[in-house]
Amino acid sequence: MDIIQKLASEFGLKTEYSQNIINLIDEGNTIPFIARYRKEMHGTCDDQTLRAFADRLKYLRNLNEEKAKVEKTITEQGKWTEELRVALENANTMTEVEDIYRPYKPKRKTRASVAIAKGLEPLADILQAQSKAFVIEDEAKKYITEEVPSVEEAIAGAKDIVAERISDNAELRKELRELLVKKGFVTCALDREAEGNLTYETYDNFKQEVSKLPSHRILAINRGEKEKCLKVNVEINRELIIGVINSYFKKDNENTNQIMTEVIDDSFDRLLFPSLERECRNNLTDTANEQAIKMFKVNLEPLLMEAPLKNNVIMGFDPAYRTGCKIAVIDCNGNVLATTVVYPTPPQSKTEEAIEKLKSLIDKYKVDIISIGNGTASKESEIFVAELIKHCAHKVSYAVVSEAGASVYSASKLGAQEFPDFDVSLRSAVSIARRLQDPLAELIKIDVKSIGVGQYQHDMPQNRLTEVLEGVVEDCVNSVGVDINTASPSLLSYVSGLNMSIAKNIVDYRAKVKGIKNRKELLEVSKLGPKAYEQCAGFLRVVGGDEILDNTAVHPESYEGVKKLLKLFGKTQEDVKNGSLSDLPNLIQLKGEEKVAKECDMGLPTLQDIQKELLKPGRDIRESMPKPTLRSDILSMEDLKEGMVVSGTVRNVIDFGAFIDIGVHQDGLVHISQISDAFIRHPSEVLKVGQKVDVKILSVDMNKKRIALTMKGVGTDTAQ
Repeated sequence: MDIIQKLASEFGLKTEYSQNIINLIDEGNTIPFIARYRKEMHGTCDDQTLRAFADRLKYLRNLNEEKAKVEKTITEQGKWTEELRVALENANTMTEVEDIYRPYKPKRKTRASVAIAKGLEPLADILQAQSKAFVIEDEAKKYITEEVPSVEEAIAGAKDIVAERISDNAELRKELRELLVKKGFVTCALDREAEGNLTYETYDNFKQEVSKLPSHRILAINRGEKEKCLKVNVEINRELIIGVINSYFKKDNENTNQIMTEVIDDSFDRLLFPSLERECRNNLTDTANEQAIKMFKVNLEPLLMEAPLKNNVIMGFDPAYRTGCKIAVIDCNGNVLATTVVYPTPPQSKTEEAIEKLKSLIDKYKVDIISIGNGTASKESEIFVAELIKHCAHKVSYAVVSEAGASVYSASKLGAQEFPDFDVSLRSAVSIARRLQDPLAELIKIDVKSIGVGQYQHDMPQNRLTEVLEGVVEDCVNSVGVDINTASPSLLSYVSGLNMSIAKNIVDYRAKVKGIKNRKELLEVSKLGPKAYEQCAGFLRVVGGDEILDNTAVHPESYEGVKKLLKLFGKTQEDVKNGSLSDLPNLIQLKGEEKVAKECDMGLPTLQDIQKELLKPGRDIRESMPKPTLRSDILSMEDLKEGMVVSGTVRNVIDFGAFIDIGVHQDGLVHISQISDAFIRHPSEVLKVGQKVDVKILSVDMNKKRIALTMKGVGTDTAQ
């Protein structure tokens, strides 16, 4: 089965769609562009499916390249056979290809290679054949030389050769690998002398089936081992494994039973099992890494897509103790209006002075919301802000936002470029304000690994983690669309077809012409050629420009089709601008969607997308997402009682549950067993970051700062 058919089968696609997707990727089209503007060519696959398709395509191509290398190498050795051709053709993974290649792979010096160099391979062949008439001692005498001075050394060399052959057998390795997964156990022992061992007490005398070990536990065990707190092994019933090896290599022959038992034991203990154990651990780690990366991806998307609080003046409040709380006020467009420092927290505790200073700023700039970072001194700052609000003449609310990554941004080259005259902490205050006003535009400035919605992210393969997370950012940015006249270079750089260099050129060009009036102008931007224009144009918005369609997700290549559509029903672009097309869907349905699409020279999926855009030009899809929780009062951990029902926001979803912000500075944990009365395999089936939920307090541990929550019987609409 070729790659096209294989991918079509794996992803449930028509063969022509599989071929089209491959062609589109090879032509240099981005995933967002393919997903949005080439739906007819792939059957309306979403961006996640297309990214999975692209990943699998890359793997299969690498697999084929590896097969070709193996065939070439074995052929050059003069050992290529029809049997090897069939085996290689049927290999579906890199591991299987490696198994086939193993016997032919140039090895470093081994006991077997030394024995082969001494001319003992024919004796090994005779031993492995296990002839009834064969007596090893008699046969070994024929191989005594200066290099092999005794019968014992000749036999030992032959045994080493056969032991390595057993370990290199591809079919045996495959069967034992599968057996280890089905019947094996991972065991851990705690080193009580190691520094930090108490963190891993849970894993002392630990034992669990390989097949049932959850990803978060694998990663915890790996970290414990790396920190030298845990001794980790994979175990399996030895007799079970030996029995399988015997079925491959041992014949019923009393002359060779004993020596073959010794060979098989040696091969298992010295070569085969250590190798399989490493493979098993590596496979577990790879699986756990992919699951952790997947969870980071699942959590990141709703965080980036949180509804922006537009048209609000926001005060960013970066809490601290000794150095004071840094304050930044931004206008509705994110421009900084004022900055200051106040000292309402210990040790200074200048509360009254801070209230007067901030009340003056709030009144002067008509601040609507105060955005408080959730780091050090956040609780004391929240108490202060709740008191401050009582002194304000007009209504002010506050929200506590995650400040994960704010310090990374503040100390970055980008932060310095944006605010060269601000110190690092004042940049953090601006970032905290902006991430409430427009989460997507602000969070993309931060290294995605620093946003703090994953688990064990620093233990992940960093290139793979970055690749996946930047794909999420790219999909989010392009699904929302970007205002070409206000977006930062960082935001523009994530638009399909653009990079940081072209993004900066766009910013320079719009400054030069005092604002871009239409999408066509993009072709005047340095280094932005026809291909880049094709990829990016539909995702860039021109608000209040020459062409109303430039403020929609309609691609310029479809403008002629839109004109035909409007003319078909006696409509004009003024109707689009005035929002007077509410009857358009009914008119299209009455005439027939397929007929309309044909008359307008477009595919049905494109017609359906265009119809949505014409009804709401300039719409922001994030407006339908949950908005941040705004508060005006304070709740402390001491106020919590068992059985109390409180509202909260999902902050992080992990394999064993979810952390919920219930407004007491310390997030509570809903264990997976407490999320739903119905059986769920993973918390992400029910919960996502940013979701509003009602939870009941199960227990509060003030000493350990732990809050246990449940959603059972609370009546939360978990489908929102």
